[in-house]
Amino acid sequence: MAKKDFKDITETLKQTASKAPAKVTAAVKNVVETANEQRQRISEWTKPQKRTFVLFGILMFLVLAFVAVFVFFLTLKGAERTMVPDVRHMDLADALVTMQQRELYPRLTLRFTDNPLDRNLVLDQSPPPGSIVKAGRRINLVVSRGAVLDKIEDYSGRNIDDLRLYLQGLQATSKGLVSIREPPLYIFDNSAPGTILDQNPKPGTEISGPTVLDLVVSKGPEAKDIAMPSLIGLSIKEMASKAAQAPLVFNYKMRAAHDKETPGTVAEQSVAADTTLKQLDPVQVTIAAPTAKKGTSSGVFEYTLPEYPYIVPVELDVIAPSGTRTSVYSVKHPGGSFSAPFSVQSGSVLVLMVSGAEVTRKEVK
Repeated sequence: MAKKDFKDITETLKQTASKAPAKVTAAVKNVVETANEQRQRISEWTKPQKRTFVLFGILMFLVLAFVAVFVFFLTLKGAERTMVPDVRHMDLADALVTMQQRELYPRLTLRFTDNPLDRNLVLDQSPPPGSIVKAGRRINLVVSRGAVLDKIEDYSGRNIDDLRLYLQGLQATSKGLVSIREPPLYIFDNSAPGTILDQNPKPGTEISGPTVLDLVVSKGPEAKDIAMPSLIGLSIKEMASKAAQAPLVFNYKMRAAHDKETPGTVAEQSVAADTTLKQLDPVQVTIAAPTAKKGTSSGVFEYTLPEYPYIVPVELDVIAPSGTRTSVYSVKHPGGSFSAPFSVQSGSVLVLMVSGAEVTRKEVK
């Protein structure tokens, strides 16, 4: 920029600045004169005019205040009101969902009851059902913690099947808190098969709700060498007595008697007498059918049992037409394929029992 131009701009600014005080002074004088004129006019007002002016000012203030308050409450939305639902006797989870739908929030109080089935059940509430409250209100709920404290019994030495029946009977009462984890742990032991050796939780443990019991159960002594008994020539009754004493699994079939064979006796055995076998090894036994007689039926009863973790008592009973009940075959069996020979009166009923419980029955025609 040329020096001359710069000098001109500087000169212009100085002239403008010199004139500014005069302009400001003129503006101030105009404002003062206007204010004096207004004051002069007001001083010339009569008292009614002054009173009207004051009332008008107060009225305008009140109108503005009313409009402000109205707008404030119009923009401030109040909480919605809702009805308190009835959640008594509901499960806690369902009760919480129901309350959430109404935008209500719980305050929980827990307490014990006499019935374990009440666990997590809402017992009472406040405010009561049907009350109208604002959304977001806290609702007091009394929730059950279940039965009062109980203790685990000592089940050692008991038979596991007996314990199952015992616990099943307790399910209908308020003490049915304990169940067995299936399957239990089975180990070889000199105790009788099915005997409970250990448990967790330990006896005396306090509980306040359903508890699962872990058991260690005996499956009997470990397998040992067994000498195969001689069954050839024995009657069905004598053979059944031998089978009850030998820890082997006997499977039977029956056929017509051959030459020199006595009907109704053992004709063959798949393992020779005095052969060394392991516990529960299978042995096939063939019986020569008894001589047919009027009113008598013979054969082999067959049934497939579940596989058991240890040997269980299995018994075949016969109920005669007269109603008399007797046992015709009784052994310890591990489950699976089961068979037993019989020769009974026609019209009798054969009943298969496992651990004292009836499994099936069949009429002999």
